[in-house]
Amino acid sequence: MVLSKTTSESDVSVHSTFASRYVRASLPRFEMPENSIPKEAAYQIINDELMLDGNPRLNLASFVTTWMEPECNKLMMDSINKNYVDMDEYPVTTELQNRCVNIIARLFNAPLEEEETAIGVGTVGSSEAIMLAGLAFKRLWQNKRKAEGKPYDKPNIVTGANVQVCWEKFANYFEVELKEVKLREGYYVMDPIQAVEMVDENTICVAAILGSTLNGEFEDVKLLNDLLIQKNKLTGWDTPIHVDAASGGFIAPFIYPELEWDFRLPLVKSINVSGHKYGLVYAGIGWVIWRTKQDLPEELIFHINYLGADQPTFTLNFSKGSSQVIAQYYQLIRLGYEGYRNVMENCRENAIVLKEGLENTGRFNIVSKDEGVPLVAFSLKDNSIHNEFEVSETLRRFGWIVPAYTMPANAQHVTVLRVVIREDFSRTLAERLVLDIVKVLHELDTLPARLSAKLEVAEENNLIIHPNGPTDPAGIKKDNNNNNNNKGIKKTDIEVQREVTDYWKKYVLARKAAVC
Repeated sequence: MVLSKTTSESDVSVHSTFASRYVRASLPRFEMPENSIPKEAAYQIINDELMLDGNPRLNLASFVTTWMEPECNKLMMDSINKNYVDMDEYPVTTELQNRCVNIIARLFNAPLEEEETAIGVGTVGSSEAIMLAGLAFKRLWQNKRKAEGKPYDKPNIVTGANVQVCWEKFANYFEVELKEVKLREGYYVMDPIQAVEMVDENTICVAAILGSTLNGEFEDVKLLNDLLIQKNKLTGWDTPIHVDAASGGFIAPFIYPELEWDFRLPLVKSINVSGHKYGLVYAGIGWVIWRTKQDLPEELIFHINYLGADQPTFTLNFSKGSSQVIAQYYQLIRLGYEGYRNVMENCRENAIVLKEGLENTGRFNIVSKDEGVPLVAFSLKDNSIHNEFEVSETLRRFGWIVPAYTMPANAQHVTVLRVVIREDFSRTLAERLVLDIVKVLHELDTLPARLSAKLEVAEENNLIIHPNGPTDPAGIKKDNNNNNNNKGIKKTDIEVQREVTDYWKKYVLARKAAVC
């Protein structure tokens, strides 16, 4: 005889997640729930909500790596429970970090002997790396000023207005005046001549960007170094340079090896680079390298022994995952110089394909440069009716995430779109993006203009928008013979808006009627 059992209400193990009560109620947003829920339900509910996120591979706003090989993914998952700071417990992980520091330092031409150990540290990204480098410059400057009996309470740092926000954070958090070289239309990076002019006795360093966030352009670090050497000789100062190579540090050594921007220049004392950008590792790893041991004050390095052995530490945070450090070492030995060069060349070539495709539309000005980070920054030649923000918004319907933004001070009237070319952005995707941009432009061309744009055009032409044709400011319709017919009343803003809305409704209804 077959025995059967009736499932009780409390036995949820046999229920589909979507048949359970857990999907009927909203999840708490501000307080922890009173009761537990099954792991399957928790996973499904969270996973479903995450589906509303954009596709990382199509997020062309970000410089951050969105694809790695399965073997590296496995290494990362195998070490996800290791706390990097436990150096005594995980000595091999510590050794891998030290190997990465030495490899990167030599990649940046640090003046090291064959067996000499480089000075550097892994961070959670370039923001932390910049904070650490800035602190080292500030402390060295303060120590020198104290020894000379001079005031040391007003340090400043010179940068371009195109710097990433982490530089503003550093200046704000650590009470350093940020002196920015303003941009100008057509020149969207720091001008070395203006930068050196702004240097004074309180300048702790000049920060140069190897790969501007705005248009990918490399700043002229060589010229900055030469001009600063001259000024230091004239003044007796020893103002140094820091290179923010967050984006370009893993690009220039492979496809622009002759470009002098790194420790080959004597005033470059520290360099930061993002492993999670063109270092080809998922988000959460950056590096800062110092030229020599003397460029990092010993007083900033802490020593602890409560984890089992004496451990030096110079970081802003303490605990940190080991996965990204291990992944960085994997990429360095897996790809080698040849592999990184091939990846960067592919990125550059795909950027050229995208750039040429956009130029062929005849609708865009290219703002980015050929030499620099492989990205394409571009703006509409005519944005009086529809602008770059509308292009960006409409592209999202095709799945693409392409940012639109205005330039910083003195060039804020310039609006651009930017596409970052990463390792996983193929030529096929580049060609597809051009086709989708053409579709977007065609669609915007058939839509009514923005209300603000129509009003601006009307004001410029001294005309008021009228459904049956243009009118002069008195509201008189004009015919081809300049006769005043159909006298009307001057349209108010709300009337113009209603007319635009009516036009839009008719357009939408017409499109619906055309659908089979």
